[in-house]
Amino acid sequence: MFLEAVKLPSGCSMILRMPCFSAERRTRTTSVFFAAVVLCISFVSLAECQTTPPPAIPCSAYKNCDTCVPHAKCLWCFTTNNCTDYPVSWLLPPASVCYLSQARWGVCWLNFEALIIALGVLGGTILISIAVCCCCCCCKKRQSGPDRDEERFARRREEIKQRAEERYEGGMAQELSHL
Repeated sequence: MFLEAVKLPSGCSMILRMPCFSAERRTRTTSVFFAAVVLCISFVSLAECQTTPPPAIPCSAYKNCDTCVPHAKCLWCFTTNNCTDYPVSWLLPPASVCYLSQARWGVCWLNFEALIIALGVLGGTILISIAVCCCCCCCKKRQSGPDRDEERFARRREEIKQRAEERYEGGMAQELSHL
C-alpha cells in the first residue's frame, strides 16, 4: 500500500491509501495468468488427441488358429475349423461350442484339456508346497521351544545347587568356629 496526502478546497488535508502494485505482485499475477493459459491449452490438446477406438474385429473374421488364439476373447475349434467368441458366461467352453480336446485358446499347440490339467497340477503343487513349508515351520518351532525351556531349567537348577553348596559350606564353617 502506498499513502498519498491530498489537500481539499476547505484547507484540510486528507490521507488516501492507494494500492501499489509492486514488482512481486505483478510477477505473481503474471505467473497465475500464464498457468491458466497453459492449463486451458492442455485441456484443448487432450480433447483433440482423443480418438475413438477402431471397431472390434469379430472372432469369425479370423480364418486360422494362429490369427485367432492371440485374442483373449476368441477360441479356435479344430473340429469345425473356425474361430468363435469365447463363452465368457462359462469357465470352460461347453461341448456344444467345441470339445475340450479340440479347443485352443492362447496358443495353438496346447488343447484346453491339457491346459486345465497342467494348471490343476501346478496349482496343487503350489498348495502342497505351501502346506509343507507351514508344517516344517510349525514343527521347528515346537522342537526349539522345549530346548529353550530345558536350558532355562538346567541353569536354574545349577544356580539353586550352587546356593545350597554355599550355604552348606558357610554352615560348616560356623560349626567349626564354635568348636
